[in-house]
Amino acid sequence: MNTKLTLSLKKTVIEKAKRYAKNSNQSLSQLIESYLDKITSSNPEFGDTELDSIRGVIKLPKNFKLKDEVKKIRQAKHG
Repeated sequence: MNTKLTLSLKKTVIEKAKRYAKNSNQSLSQLIESYLDKITSSNPEFGDTELDSIRGVIKLPKNFKLKDEVKKIRQAKHG
């Protein structure tokens, strides 16, 4: 089932993405869906050489909780 999604992006980014999608014989929706599927995949090997080259560079502790860290940073910044 497909669901609509509204995004706010820079006009130049949208124009470049539309050209890229057209040159790749895809719709912009297909392009974005593919990208989102790729970055949220549980499989760490996406086939993106740039991302694969840096994947695993930073080792986080097993008990690392991103939400807690973001909360600490926001509290420090905004009080």
